Amino acid sequence: MKTLEEQLDAAGLHVSGCCERLSAYGPDLLQNSQLLQDFTPAEADILGASMLLVRAEPGQVMIREGEAGDWMMLILKGTVDVTKRLESVADAAQAEAGAEPAVSRVAVVRGGAAIGDMSMLDSEPRYATCTAIDAVQAGVWGRHEIALLIRDHPGVGAKLLVKITQMMAQRLRNTSNQLVKLLRKK
Repeated sequence: MKTLEEQLDAAGLHVSGCCERLSAYGPDLLQNSQLLQDFTPAEADILGASMLLVRAEPGQVMIREGEAGDWMMLILKGTVDVTKRLESVADAAQAEAGAEPAVSRVAVVRGGAAIGDMSMLDSEPRYATCTAIDAVQAGVWGRHEIALLIRDHPGVGAKLLVKITQMMAQRLRNTSNQLVKLLRKK
């Protein structure tokens, strides 16, 4: 099995060490990040020490829909476009002809947002493609790194898992509300 650094390298992401002092990214990151807002600066620094720091250039794909991945990212700086392929019979025929499939924008996320968390937890293929809009710095946790965090700092590790679960529950709630609205229109 490849190490996290090898996986990131294979994905075309440049690893430049670990995040070290996550609190040094400023109070806005800690206050505005749904994932970090309940962490103290000292706890955030423990999280940072467990993360690899990656950089992506504008236009660079950071996560590709359909690929395997057991890691997630916390966007520290920059903006990321999250898109999903729109699949249909016509799209399949176009893909065979070499045409690019149609995509839909799911979100545009900025510093403090987490991406890739679903696949990190369930080992299923990536749900969407995440592309850097401008220069991006992100911290990356793999499943193994989170296990080490839980072993070495159980309070911080448990708090992280609770926050990831809360974020995913909120996304599911938002998606369910959108679905209900669409069904009511019919």
